[in-house]
Amino acid sequence: MSDEQRVAALYRELLNCWNKRDAAAFAALFAEDGQTVGFDGSIHDGRAQILADLSIIFANHPTAAYVGKIRKVRFLTTEVGVVSAVAGMVPSGKSDLNPAVNAMQTLIATRTDGRWSISLFQNTPAAFHGRPELGEQLTAELRQVLREQQSR
Repeated sequence: MSDEQRVAALYRELLNCWNKRDAAAFAALFAEDGQTVGFDGSIHDGRAQILADLSIIFANHPTAAYVGKIRKVRFLTTEVGVVSAVAGMVPSGKSDLNPAVNAMQTLIATRTDGRWSISLFQNTPAAFHGRPELGEQLTAELRQVLREQQSR
């Protein structure tokens, strides 16, 4: 597997762990000092805090499932990769996306001792202020990904 494939797989596994509501597996993907910046701007610093915070979230909220699409994987160095992706969410008990929570996602992966882990995961609302057509295009793109996943 190439480094590009490994870094892309790390992103896909992150979404998979979220969708399974597995806080321990989600947090394990991060470097010890990794960080997430949530959709609402909340910051979770370090693997231990990510685990603690997500454990509470998963225990107390019916979280929506991610549908994601990688747009680009690039490398800043041989040890630092960046995933640029888009994502939507399907609310618990529903079968379609909630376009109000579409997001642009960035994952920075670092390789330490031969292992890729997440140093930063940023989840930013795809608001497209004053450009509703961009929001509609993104929703259509993500619905296509969702249809492909549902047909498997």
